[in-house]
Amino acid sequence: MTGSHSKALRLGEILVKQGVTTHDQIEIALTEQKKSKELLGKILVRLGFATESIIRDVIGGAIGQESINLDRAIPDSDAISLISKEMARQLRILPLTFDRSVNELTVAMTDTLNVVLIDKIAAQIGQDIEIMPLLAGEAEIEKAIDLFYGFELSVDGILHEIETGEIDYQSLDATSDEYSQPVVRLVNALLSDAVKRGASDIHFEPEEGFLRFRYRIDGVLKQIRSLHKSYWSAIAVRVKVMSGMDIAEVRAPQDGRISLTFSGRQVDFRVSTLPTIHGENIVLRVLDRQKGIVSLDQLGIRDDAMESLRLMVARPEGIILVTGPTGSGKTTTLYSILNYLNTESVNIMTLEDPVEYPTNLIRQTSISETSRLDFASGIRSLMRQDPDIILVGEIRDEDTASMALRAAMTGHQVFSTLHTNSAIGVIPRLLDIGVKAEILAGNLIGVIAQRLARKLCEKCRESYEIGSMERTLLGLKATDRQQPIYRSKGCKACDGAGYKGRMALVEILTFDSDMDEVLARKGSQSELLRIALSKGFKRLIEVGTERVLDGTSSLEEITRVVDLSTRLKQS
Repeated sequence: MTGSHSKALRLGEILVKQGVTTHDQIEIALTEQKKSKELLGKILVRLGFATESIIRDVIGGAIGQESINLDRAIPDSDAISLISKEMARQLRILPLTFDRSVNELTVAMTDTLNVVLIDKIAAQIGQDIEIMPLLAGEAEIEKAIDLFYGFELSVDGILHEIETGEIDYQSLDATSDEYSQPVVRLVNALLSDAVKRGASDIHFEPEEGFLRFRYRIDGVLKQIRSLHKSYWSAIAVRVKVMSGMDIAEVRAPQDGRISLTFSGRQVDFRVSTLPTIHGENIVLRVLDRQKGIVSLDQLGIRDDAMESLRLMVARPEGIILVTGPTGSGKTTTLYSILNYLNTESVNIMTLEDPVEYPTNLIRQTSISETSRLDFASGIRSLMRQDPDIILVGEIRDEDTASMALRAAMTGHQVFSTLHTNSAIGVIPRLLDIGVKAEILAGNLIGVIAQRLARKLCEKCRESYEIGSMERTLLGLKATDRQQPIYRSKGCKACDGAGYKGRMALVEILTFDSDMDEVLARKGSQSELLRIALSKGFKRLIEVGTERVLDGTSSLEEITRVVDLSTRLKQS
């Protein structure tokens, strides 16, 4: 038996086993293969027994290679410019993304195990670029080559095209040949550019005479482009079409969702529109699972705090709260904890508003007005589903708090979020919404309060001499030896920002028997804090200044996210 025929039989067995095709259909295709010498997968598609996407996914799973659906993929202009259309068609490949920071080109191809082909691509483009192959169907690649080549894909090029041409509004909703319309490519290019830059939010903001595009990168908004306002209606229509919104509704807020593929991974965008005096304001939250769900070790929490966190989540029952302002990474921390606990031996269930990161083995439920399900009634329903661990998106009122604590009291591990400025501030907040102190005592395992601070770019940070006020803010005495303190500067590596990446500043307040005793008799907040400090509790103010003193961040950045002014009052 020849090698190709044995491969065909193995593919046929997998397809039959997975219920994609029948045994008879495989036999017909094998008989046809003897005449045409074509690949079995191609024959199955031609005969109508299976779709190309299904064949692609099955082959990818069988050989342990990632596959990609090119129908939802968006290549970037940098990748397309590296390989000519003729070469792409000849080699049956499609360049998808080019990451300059690691010199890596992602390429879709029909045979990811063809080392000769990969070497040929590398030799053609040169520049010591590493090729990352992704499996795709041949017809998909042919269609994508026709679609993406011959059109301008860079943001600058598309803007120039828009300024010198006219907009065909009908084509914004077209299902075929939509890439001939530059506004379609502009929206795709902006989304692709935002994902490549690591943006968490994309803002489309209409002003009186122009339209502004801004990305939120590392927690700070940065203006990317400005465009004449006459193009805003076309861009707004395109975004609404992509997110499944009503394009005729411009006076009421709307919510939608977009799913696209970048570098072979799915990225979702949560879309929100809001009418303003200058037109509809549109904000997209980037939900990149690859960056949104990380392991506990990747959170960047210092070792002593990580040990406290691991001990807290090891407790079998009780409630753990994560607190901090919007955008402080509470969801990321909670998902990291859930992934750490996620095994086949436990049942994890969540109530979220809405579900941001779909995760395997975790039962996730969205809270919405349309489903007539709120957090309090949702917890009551979850309790009948035999959960071990429950995540409640947010405690907003007494009913939700009472139900969450009832779940904790009946042998469940409960996680939730609350909006307070500090870990110790959770106690007065819970008491204020009506939770009894005696119920909290013994059921509250601990509180994680956090902020996200930008890290200084190591390539351009510069040291400087600090004055007396800065020494006070950092808690340094006059007798303390001066150590290097760094500030941001800006270079090509950090795109002129002076910062690159973010880290979590975390204070972890663990409740033990001594704390519970004070809590049960309604002791003061200062008494609780005094006990916690005596047991080694570090406040955000200390955690933040440590990051300045070790050169990881700047004093300017830490004062942006943590209030250090209390040290000025004490001095």
